[in-house]
Amino acid sequence: MIKRTLKQTQLPMIIKMELKFMNKIGATFIICLIYCFMGCKPFKSLKQEQYTLPASYQNNVDSSRAGKINMKSFFNDSTLIKLIDVAINNNLDLLVTIQKIEQARAMVNLSKGALLPIVNGAVGVGQNKFGLYTMDGAGNSTTNITSTQLIPTNLQDYAIGFQASWEVDVRGKLRNKKKAALSNYLATLEGRNWVITTLIAEIANNYYLLLALDNELDIVTETVELQNNALRVASIQKNAGVANELAVEQFEAQLLNSKKLEIELSQLITETENIINLLCGSLPKNILRDKRKFTNGTILQVKAGIPSDLLTNRPDIKKAEWELVAAKANVNAAHAAFYPAVTISGATGFQAFDTKYLFLTPESMVYSLFGNLISPFINRSAIKAEFKSANAAQLEALYNYQKTILSGFVEVSNELNLIKNLEKMYEYKNREVTILTKSITTSSQLFQTGRANYLEILMAQKNALNSRLELVDLKRRQYNAVIHLYKALGGGWN
Repeated sequence: MIKRTLKQTQLPMIIKMELKFMNKIGATFIICLIYCFMGCKPFKSLKQEQYTLPASYQNNVDSSRAGKINMKSFFNDSTLIKLIDVAINNNLDLLVTIQKIEQARAMVNLSKGALLPIVNGAVGVGQNKFGLYTMDGAGNSTTNITSTQLIPTNLQDYAIGFQASWEVDVRGKLRNKKKAALSNYLATLEGRNWVITTLIAEIANNYYLLLALDNELDIVTETVELQNNALRVASIQKNAGVANELAVEQFEAQLLNSKKLEIELSQLITETENIINLLCGSLPKNILRDKRKFTNGTILQVKAGIPSDLLTNRPDIKKAEWELVAAKANVNAAHAAFYPAVTISGATGFQAFDTKYLFLTPESMVYSLFGNLISPFINRSAIKAEFKSANAAQLEALYNYQKTILSGFVEVSNELNLIKNLEKMYEYKNREVTILTKSITTSSQLFQTGRANYLEILMAQKNALNSRLELVDLKRRQYNAVIHLYKALGGGWN
């Protein structure tokens, strides 16, 4: 009676102790759970800041919208278009860029796969032998595995089935990684377009440089012929006693200098041809071209449009924008790493000690299902470092985006002003060439009649040669300025 009463009085105490213990476990679990979901301090997503572009470029009244420029209609030279087509197919830098695109595309597929469960087929064969004086060995020695057979000492194990695991993307870590991979892929596409635009501009610049060198070589060759005639006249006058040896030597020295210039121009022509061949992915060879197209061709016209068109037309700006989107997604993914990761794993199949029992159902069927909640608890320095790195990369991408926009606006503004100034410079230089070319004939006639000395002829020939070469160079700079404007506006590759 006393014992029963004692037990009855102890029972509530035991229950209270158990409840107290359970409360401690529950409180500890809740604290851990809150800590797991606490993650890190909330962070503010970086806003996309950019320069406020003006309504128009400086001193430019064109307010029309500028779209993509068609390359084949912009360059009206069939030879140049053929060179560009060859370069787009064979340029090694462009081929490298295409492989980077393939790598980025593979990363997109990889990030998509991370969102889906992983299912693997598995086949296993094994053998176990437990010591007799162990719990497993002692139990197996007296246990029937079938109605007529004890568990053997050497226990075979055959298994076949499927294993699966899946990380539940609760905080969007995997989705942000997928977004970052997709944005990087789109950035590589815009990078390819920018490489093509730059390649087209480089080929066009070198092509017009080649035509300019051809015309400069013709001018020098023509000048050499004139200087030969002047030397011949000076030699005749020396023999007649009208001129002296000094005049002949001066004419001959000028002629030799011009012949040297011929060789220099020939070397530059070869080097320029090789540059074009390199851009086209070809071995050195002569490039067939019509040098008359340089002087007879008209300077191409480009509509600049409004500055905001740069945001949609320039591939490098769009590339920087996609890189910024990718950097933001990486920051979100790094931030999500502070929170718990939920994974579900399971397996199902058949397992037996003998192959003849392997596919018996339901006796040989096995399955398992397990869920994990994993969260960084003590050492989170690596996660913090990754988050800080991603955040710094985001700021870097933002500054690069702003810099690209600003550089694009400055480039367009500079080229627009340069085109206008080159037109004026070319007009003045053309008038100068006309006058100086006429002065050669005038000085030669005066020299033959003794009313001018040889120095005046030498100076007239030298000035005329330099001015004609400068005129050709101004023409080349006009072509280059328009090509640079074409590139600065975003170019075109169709």
